Amino acid sequence: MIEEADIDLVLNDLFEVYGYDFTNYARASLKRRISRLFLLDKFPSFAEFRYRLKSDPGYLKRVIEGLTVTVTEMFRDPLFYKALRTEIIPTLAAKPFIRIWHAGCSTGEEVFSMAIVLKEANLLHKSLLYATDLNPQVLEKARRGVFPLVQMKQYSENYIESGGKNDFSAYYTAQYGQVKFDESLAEKMIFSTHNLVSDRSFNEFDLILCRNVLIYFDKQLQERTLNLFDESIGTLGYLALGSKETLNFSSIKAKYRQLNKEKIWRKIS
Repeated sequence: MIEEADIDLVLNDLFEVYGYDFTNYARASLKRRISRLFLLDKFPSFAEFRYRLKSDPGYLKRVIEGLTVTVTEMFRDPLFYKALRTEIIPTLAAKPFIRIWHAGCSTGEEVFSMAIVLKEANLLHKSLLYATDLNPQVLEKARRGVFPLVQMKQYSENYIESGGKNDFSAYYTAQYGQVKFDESLAEKMIFSTHNLVSDRSFNEFDLILCRNVLIYFDKQLQERTLNLFDESIGTLGYLALGSKETLNFSSIKAKYRQLNKEKIWRKIS
């Protein structure tokens, strides 16, 4: 059984040995995820788990993945993507260039979804999608644009529900139980590691999406992250959060107007 004091030791090791700072992540979520790793990997004692973490950089990859990977899917919450198609993307059409940041992009399903939405609006050619995550392993998966074929039925249903009009399978080629999405989508994406805990703003964006990431942060880190996004969004730009996330209790709330129940805000000052 992992105790609270054990969590402190793991967090300290991650920071002291490797420079990863998880101290402001939501405590209950961290404890659940560390306990899961401990059980899955069948350590006889917490001391051995800790020794492996500190001495084996290869195992660190597994721990970081265990602590950070969020479950995602293409066109997740289809009505959100419908709102993007009908209310947000058309207002960006007049811009000479469109910059979008997917923060905490995980394995890339939402980035590819956005590229498809932009392609169908005939705007992908003048767009750049920046996709960032703390975890280099998931970025490598995202960069490849390869996903299990078995998921395509669900993704296709999501796509249609989001307002997609084409044959979803036209966007990928299938082989050996995997699908690879079109290079024409991937060539408009830039994948890079970025740590929302410690890194700064790196560009100005028309739209930032950070969906179902803030729920893993405590209030202090949520506030820091929202201020980072505020620094990075141009006037009249948009911020999209997850279904359980909000600006309501943040210091930047007065600068934004919520557009719809799909958790999209527009910067008005």
